[in-house]
Amino acid sequence: MRPTAAATPLVALVLASTALTACGGGSGSDPDTVKVSFKQSTDNSIKVMDTYLADIKRQFEKAHPGKKVELVPIKAPDSEYYTKLQQMLRSPKTAPDLVYEDTFLINSDITSGYLKPLDPYLAKWRDWDRFIDTAKAAAKGEDGKTYGVPDGTDTRGLWFNKDIFARAGLPADWQPKTWNDVLSAARTIKKKVPGVIPLNAYTGKPVGEAATMQTFEMLLYGTGDGSTDPLYDKSSKKWIAGGKGFEDALSFVETVYREKLGPDVSDALDPNVMTRVRGEWLPQGKLAIALDGSWLPQDWLPGSGHEWPEWSRTLGLAAMPTQNGQAPGKVSMSGGWTWSIPAKAGNPDLAFEFIKTMQTKANAQKWYVANSGIAVREDVAEDPAYVDAQPGIKFFTDLVATTHYRPAYPAYPKVSTAVQEAMEGVTTGDTSVKEATSSYTDALKDATDNQVVER
Repeated sequence: MRPTAAATPLVALVLASTALTACGGGSGSDPDTVKVSFKQSTDNSIKVMDTYLADIKRQFEKAHPGKKVELVPIKAPDSEYYTKLQQMLRSPKTAPDLVYEDTFLINSDITSGYLKPLDPYLAKWRDWDRFIDTAKAAAKGEDGKTYGVPDGTDTRGLWFNKDIFARAGLPADWQPKTWNDVLSAARTIKKKVPGVIPLNAYTGKPVGEAATMQTFEMLLYGTGDGSTDPLYDKSSKKWIAGGKGFEDALSFVETVYREKLGPDVSDALDPNVMTRVRGEWLPQGKLAIALDGSWLPQDWLPGSGHEWPEWSRTLGLAAMPTQNGQAPGKVSMSGGWTWSIPAKAGNPDLAFEFIKTMQTKANAQKWYVANSGIAVREDVAEDPAYVDAQPGIKFFTDLVATTHYRPAYPAYPKVSTAVQEAMEGVTTGDTSVKEATSSYTDALKDATDNQVVER
């Protein structure tokens, strides 16, 4: 998953005017050309997706004489990508034939009528049976229909610098059992290795969904006994008001920034902090512990522009523990991206043929490795060539057994924004944990038409 954030109304207005011309004459202008829109990295040195799609384009055009693929990159920060994409999806003149959708927002686009159900295609595609059920569920609408083909998933954990740990007298095989173990290690590093950031935990509205999913939900889903979803009550179909678990998760965030165990607040609230973590703080030994995702190595692999061949020797991996070590003892969150066909696509049949080319076993495996992704095809996950392709793949793949998926219903983006606002308040010290929790519940009621339950 690549985290997202909500664009401001002004940004949305400006982007809307540019997005409408992003696809030229629209996807239906040439019946022999399939237009594929995707998120291009804002870091010019990162060409993972571009390289992969260029290869698929060559394969597709060779296998389908007379057919062409036009790649339509959207080069924008995460939040702006969605604004541009949604503007394009509104009209047959601008809608591409295939789009890259984050499961974070796919249900919003489904509800808006922007996407085409793929069930008729999937019923005839034998490879669909190879995909794991949880990944399939992430692309389903509330109507039970499937609107996307997942290209991988992700998990999250703790990356830690073994050199910094050695200087702090901490073990190279560090495996914290509770939240207090994580905070204790950060405090030790602050005391014994001055000049480095002990712990990074994303927070606040500028980093959007990264704050909600990489930090807050990794904490929230580690509270309680794990028997029920702490964000959404499926039995009543209502969102859950801020309670003790919510307060405890916020208290962890508050502690990190109040005790100066994290980056300076101004850096933490910089929209580019994720780029700094991957491209600067970790490779340069400036950060001891990062609560982050499985995909980080894609920025460090040969040809990435930020090559760091020592990363697998320098960094250790640990599961994020539950709050007090209660079963199952560790927690992870998973998301992912899907390939979807817009409702207004001019060439949907050709678009699905392109999906099938991308999602052969060989091509899917190539993508998982290049993108440092987690396999959602069972036949790839079982292949030793995939498991051994890169350090850390087995660790993060094993976390799938205890991972959680967000309740990505249409209201979720607004719920996520309310979480970010609560986090930002305790990060800056402008609000107390109880005040932030109360404000969250009020915002939750507004975002969900008062579909809220106390627990």
